[in-house]
This record gives sequence, structure tokens and C-alpha cells, in this order.
Amino acid sequence: MIRRWRNRGATGKVELYTRWSFHSFVVLQVLGFGLGALASAAGDDPTRSAWPVAIGLFALVCVQAILVGILSSRALDWLMERRERPVRLAATTALFTGAACLTALVLVRTGQVDAAVVPAPVMGMTGFACGSFVLCVKRVRHMTYAPLGAAVLIGGATLATGLPAGLALGCAIGVLATGLFLSVACGFSAWLLQTVRELDRSREYQARLAVAEERLRFGRDLHDVMGRNLAVIALKSELAVQLARRERPEAVEQMIEVQRIARESQREVRDVVRGYREADLAVELEGARGVLSAAGMDCRVEFDAGRALPAEVQSALGWVVREATTNVLRHGDARTCLIRLTAGEEPDGALTLLVENDGARAGVPAGPPGSGLAGLRERLAVVDGALRAGPVEGGRFRLVAEIPGPRTRKGEVDA
Repeated sequence: MIRRWRNRGATGKVELYTRWSFHSFVVLQVLGFGLGALASAAGDDPTRSAWPVAIGLFALVCVQAILVGILSSRALDWLMERRERPVRLAATTALFTGAACLTALVLVRTGQVDAAVVPAPVMGMTGFACGSFVLCVKRVRHMTYAPLGAAVLIGGATLATGLPAGLALGCAIGVLATGLFLSVACGFSAWLLQTVRELDRSREYQARLAVAEERLRFGRDLHDVMGRNLAVIALKSELAVQLARRERPEAVEQMIEVQRIARESQREVRDVVRGYREADLAVELEGARGVLSAAGMDCRVEFDAGRALPAEVQSALGWVVREATTNVLRHGDARTCLIRLTAGEEPDGALTLLVENDGARAGVPAGPPGSGLAGLRERLAVVDGALRAGPVEGGRFRLVAEIPGPRTRKGEVDA
């Protein structure tokens, strides 16, 4: 159970807590109101003549509690957009609740049950029913209709059965208070669940937008480089075709020009890709801070901006920062993230990049073969670097990339 809880995201945890809270209402209603009504209705009759009525009243409370629990579960599924709104089940629950309350009032009117026994189960059944009805609506104004309507109907039914007006007023006030309390509690739980779900969705959309923005930037740079050259190649190729059909020698010159432009375009594309792959490490670190902060995380980036690093080292560490940022956004449920780049005390000491967040999930592998982390190990191997990644104590996930100093990489370690 603990592992299943840890493996859930924020939305899953809130949903599980809310769902089991409503399930506990069923147990509370049966134990609190059902058994209480059973004990009070049976009394101390030695002939046990009151037991059938008491058991019947207890059965009504149990069936109504189960209906309310099922309705609450179906309503939560509707709020999470997994099924349609349970209108028929809500109507069935309302009719059964009304029939059960009316039966209890009739038992009091006929003298089979004492008048002091009825208010508790009636308030319990109507109150929990109002809470489940609130889950089936979205507007706050509509949520108030259930307890108000229940109070009016119970008060009117009590008077219609010929019971005293004082009992009718007491039942109406009790139903109204219980219904309003449970309606507010259930409505707040539903609002909280929807809010957490929307926040989780927003963070996912922000991660997708960050990736899409990077793709658009790369596509825009590539279009700026290739757009004009491809247009010139198309025009010159068409001209060469026309000249070749006329057997003009200028066709060869035009094709030579096309060949030159094509080679130049190839070189420019390589420059664009090289610039994308070998981005400045400081830019990548600041970009990671911005993306994670926009996703609602507390991201702290620590590095020495004044230290110059070789291009191949910046490229390798830049890819580590990109992949680690993507993993934090797409996996786990992080609230805080630390990115720290440290170096040895010597000018050419080893570099260590640490990326740690508190969104580790139990049972998730750190990096299977062919995953993004395996690709990072290949990139770091070019500069004799190493990568370690996995969960640590405190529910955190830590990624560490280490690159030795220049002299160490060349095998010139000082004696």
C-alpha cells in the first residue's frame, strides 16, 4: 500500500484520499446511525417483539448507505471525466432515501418505534445523500438545493404523517444542518480534486510547450538557412532543364552553380545542427531554471558562470541538463529541484553536475538500455565522463555526471 501510494502523482493521491474518505462515510453511517437505530428500536423487550422492526430499520440504513457510497464513487469518476454523469443512480438514491425516511416516520406514527429513535437515522441518510448529490453538480448555487429541498420534504412528510409539529421542525432543522455540513465538505473535496487535476494538467502542458518551443526554434533557424537556398536551387535547376532541352552549353554552368549552392547549404545545415547540439552550458542551465520554475517547481541552479569550459564538455553537460530537465517534468511529482555544477579546487579539476529532485517514485527504473539516460552515458563517454542516476533517501532522485579534468582525460595525471 505504501509503494502504491508513493507511485501515484499528486492527482492520484488526492483522488485516492477523497475516494476512500467517501467510502469511510458508508461505514460511519452504518455504525453510527444504523447500529444506533437498531439498539434503540429493539430496546429491552424480553419478548423480542421489537427486533423485526429494528432489523428492518437497520437494513434500510445499510442499503441507503451503500447506494450513497456507489453514487459518490461514480460521481468522482464523472468529475475525472472517466464516465458520464450518474443521473439515474442519483435519482434512484434520492427515491430510496425518501422512501426509507418516510418508512421510519410511519413506524413512529404507528407506535412501532419510539419518536426519539427516528431523527438520527433520518438526518444521517438525508445528510450523506445530500453530500453525494453535490458531487454530481458543478455550480455552487445548485449545491444548496439538495439540503434545502431535503429539509422541506422531511418537515412536510413529518407533518403529513400526523406527527407533532415540534418533531417536524426539529427534523427539518437537523436535516438542513447535517445536509449543509456534508454538502460543504463533499463540495470542497470535489473542488480540491479538480484543482489539483488542473494544476497537474497545466504542468504537463507547460512541459509540452517547452519542447514545442525548442522544436520551433530549431525549425525556424533551419528554415532561415535553407529557404532561400532551396528556392535558388529550384530556379536554377529549372533553367538548366530548359537550356539542356535547347542543347545550350550554359546548362552545364547552371548545374555547376546548383552543385555549389547545394554544398553550401549542406555546410550551413551542419552549422545549425552543431550550434543546436553544442549549446552554451550557461544558457542551458538558465533555460532549465526557467522551464522548471514555470512548471511550478522551486528550482535552484548553482554554478560558476565565469569559468570557461571546452566546447565538447559544454556540449555533453548541456545534453545532461536537457535530459534531466525533461525527466523531472515528465516523470515523478517533483516540487523542488537542485542543479549544481561544481569543479575541483585546481583550475583543471574534475567537473561534477548534480541534478536532484524530490519526485522519485518507487519501483521506477533509473535508466533501461536505450533510454535517454543510456544516451547521456554515450555522450559523456566521449569526454571520459560517467553518469550515475537513481533514487536516494528521502524520496529524492539524484543524477550525477562527472567529467575528469583535461590532464586526467589525456592520461597525464600528476605524480
